[in-house]
Amino acid sequence: MAPHARRIIIAPSLLAADFGRLRDEVAAIEAAGADWLHLDVMDGHFVPNISFGPVVLAALRKHTKLPFDVHLMIEPVDAYIQAFADAGADNISFHPEAGRHPHRTLQLIRSLGKKAGLVLNPATPPESIAWMLDLADIVLVMSVNPGFGGQKFLPSQLPKIAALRGMIDAAGRPIALAVDGGITPATAPAVIAAGADTLIAGTAVFGALDYAAAIAALRPA
Repeated sequence: MAPHARRIIIAPSLLAADFGRLRDEVAAIEAAGADWLHLDVMDGHFVPNISFGPVVLAALRKHTKLPFDVHLMIEPVDAYIQAFADAGADNISFHPEAGRHPHRTLQLIRSLGKKAGLVLNPATPPESIAWMLDLADIVLVMSVNPGFGGQKFLPSQLPKIAALRGMIDAAGRPIALAVDGGITPATAPAVIAAGADTLIAGTAVFGALDYAAAIAALRPA
C-alpha cells in the first residue's frame, strides 16, 4: 500500500502535557482530533527519568474514550503488565531488552485482551524482532534515545522504518508501525514516506497553541 494511502494515526504523548491539568489536557487533545493517547512510563532504571505509573492511567481513564497507548520503559517489565492492563491500557508496548523472554511478554499482554507492541531503541536492529512479529500488533521505532521529550529526530532511523515496513508487509498481518521521537511537521513526511502509519508526537502537539492545527499539520495533505 502506498504511504499516502494509509490512514495516519496521531498519538500525542502525555509526557509533554501540563501535568498540573492533565484531565483538561487529555480532553483538549481528544477534541482536537487525536486518535490515541500515548503514555510514556519510565522507571529511572531502564531509562534515566521517572514519569508516572498505573494510578495516573486509572485516574484519566474515566475522563476520555481515547485508546491508551502505553509505552513501558521499565525493567523488569513483566511484573507490571497486569497493573497497567487493569488501569485501562489498550495497547502495551515494551522493549525486548527489558525482559528475559519477550515472546512470553507478548503472550501475557495478548492474554489480557490488549494489543502488544515491540519497541526498538535507535541501536536495536529490526532483525531482532523478526521472529516475534507473529505476536506483535504494534512495532514502535524510537527515533531518539528513550527517556526524555524534546529531543531531535535521528535520520538514521529512516532506513530502519523502511526495513520494518517491508517485514510487516511480508508478514501479512495488521501491525501498526509507529515512530516516536522528534516528530514535527518537518520530520513527519519522511517518516510516513519510509512506511510509518502511526506518529507519536509530544511537544509538537502539547507545545502548540492550537492542538487541532498541530495534529492536522502532522497528517499528510
